[in-house]
Amino acid sequence: MDSATALYRSEFEGRGELSARQMHLCKFLRALTRLANEFGVAVVVTNQVVANPEGGTFGSAPKPIGGNIIAHASTTRISLRKGKGESRLAKLVCSPNLPEGDASFAVTEQGIDDYKE
Repeated sequence: MDSATALYRSEFEGRGELSARQMHLCKFLRALTRLANEFGVAVVVTNQVVANPEGGTFGSAPKPIGGNIIAHASTTRISLRKGKGESRLAKLVCSPNLPEGDASFAVTEQGIDDYKE
């Protein structure tokens, strides 16, 4: 599922529709969870982020859109970002059975590979 919140941001506008948006998003994510459990498959959901002005004085850390609805519906959360050159960085943010950690990788013509400087 690419960008779970993109359509919700365009369909539900303003704070007046926030409750309806969050309830609909929750139902959608719950349906994905049921499908994953029923068929024994992994569901990968990407999400958008926005700048967080409350992130501190040295720049704002990105904040995922969707709030607690997305956070509670996710079992494992990974943050992906571009590194130097062709490298990409993955940070395990939250997982019930894995410690937090970082890994670098590269996307090549052959697929995902170890990053070689």
